[in-house]
Amino acid sequence: MNHRRLRSPVRAAVVTLSDKASAGLRPDASGPTLVGLLRATGAEVGDPLVIADDQAGIEEVLAGLADGGEFDLVLTTGGTGLAPRDRAPEATLAVAERIVPGVAEAMRSASMRATPHAMLSRAVSVVRRRTLIINMPGSPKACREHFAVIADVLEHAIETVRGEAYECASPAGD
Repeated sequence: MNHRRLRSPVRAAVVTLSDKASAGLRPDASGPTLVGLLRATGAEVGDPLVIADDQAGIEEVLAGLADGGEFDLVLTTGGTGLAPRDRAPEATLAVAERIVPGVAEAMRSASMRATPHAMLSRAVSVVRRRTLIINMPGSPKACREHFAVIADVLEHAIETVRGEAYECASPAGD
């Protein structure tokens, strides 16, 4: 899948939320998938951070990534379902300054075409300081599908969050 390369590099981080992967009981598959998708757009991104499904720990990591000023975008993977330890949305909302509901709505809507289980996703998207944080699903296939939904708006979203895009209307004024 080819995604449009971004004009100005996005500084991104990927955080995998998984008790089993963080304990070394299974490999992280979705984090590297997101890293590859981001790199294909020209984003600057390192290896994924892998942490347990612990809400306080997730909040600490997300706040630290956003508050450090080093990242424009943080994608989390995992922890968006209904399992008792799935706490990504709660942790993300706890560190949020503003919510961006349309991103998660668009991902769920597109995913509904593939599976009715998409309606069970509790993923959210928020802004903290000048960082956009988006919860992604925990499977590589779903990560690819959801990334395809947001790829074309990432550049404008990041420019806007950075304070670099002020005109959001179409050039023709439509």
